[in-house]
Amino acid sequence: MLVRRLWLKDFRNYKAVELDLSDGVTAVVGANGQGKTNLVEAIAWLARGSSFRGAAVESMVRFGVDRAVIRAEVEDAGRTTLLEAELVVGGRNRLQVNHNRVSRQGDFVGHVRATIFGPDDLVLVKGGPAERRRYLDDLLVDVASSNHGLRSDLDRILRQRNSLLRQAGGRNTPEVSTSLDVWDSKLCEVGGDLVARRIDLLEGLAPVAGELVGSLSNGRSELQMAYECAWEGEGLAGSLARARPDDLRRGTSTVGPHRDEVGLSIDGLSARGHASQGEQRSLAVALRLAGHRVVTSHTGSDPVILLDDVFSELDQDRAAALIELLPQTQTVVTTAGDLPAGVTADRRIRAESGVVMPT
Repeated sequence: MLVRRLWLKDFRNYKAVELDLSDGVTAVVGANGQGKTNLVEAIAWLARGSSFRGAAVESMVRFGVDRAVIRAEVEDAGRTTLLEAELVVGGRNRLQVNHNRVSRQGDFVGHVRATIFGPDDLVLVKGGPAERRRYLDDLLVDVASSNHGLRSDLDRILRQRNSLLRQAGGRNTPEVSTSLDVWDSKLCEVGGDLVARRIDLLEGLAPVAGELVGSLSNGRSELQMAYECAWEGEGLAGSLARARPDDLRRGTSTVGPHRDEVGLSIDGLSARGHASQGEQRSLAVALRLAGHRVVTSHTGSDPVILLDDVFSELDQDRAAALIELLPQTQTVVTTAGDLPAGVTADRRIRAESGVVMPT
């Protein structure tokens, strides 16, 4: 797939931008703080429906206005699609596909697929379980956009269940118990489906990531990946019933897919606690590359690769290994310095104070 053209209005520090992207490598150069990452973030928003930096809408709208627009022309399997997202401060975002408004975000995401490499990717290894669940769930949406609805349903069920738990104030009255039974049933149905899809995806992902870790470490490291859930033995329904008194006391759901983990081990030891910084960086790169390969295998087309200042965080050997392993597909790379050896830009632009210009 290809993002042919990108338009921005009042997005971050850009008042108005129109940018044609190369089918190959587009390099965005410029000093820090000039808006290079903002261009990558805009493309990623179209793929994810949210900021990969975790930013709220208010942060993405240019100061002094109340809305921003991201628009892109996308080509995939011979079809051209025009996407538009209007991000509204304090309101509901407006999404359009080919000038037709869509009400559900699940009908919008999936037209753009992106593999995002960033300087903060170490959180995939060093961060908490939520980072690895998000990584897996993002891949599920890239593999099939319908999975966005499943993910949203789980979030909605958990919000409703947690609201009921807080309102109960620790009391398990007959009315509370009956309502919890309803939400527990929904959580088991939707959560069980999501977990099954996570595990199925992980079974295909793990050997690919393991091969890449071996390549990046010259065969010195072996990766193990495993899906871990505390409720596996007795099932989700049994675990929810057992945890109900504690859930009522704490006012939150303590068991479920939202608490699961993707275990990462190098040579049998936890990568989070025992791997060196270099090993952790190699593993993070391998996870991104593996995700890209799995999505390509499922969809038949490569996602756009977004490399946001990633080479500044890698030593020379790891940067060279990443370049060697990157697929030949549309790529946007940002850098404050020179491109590393082995990366040739088909188009080069400079970002400076909210303006982009060819160099």
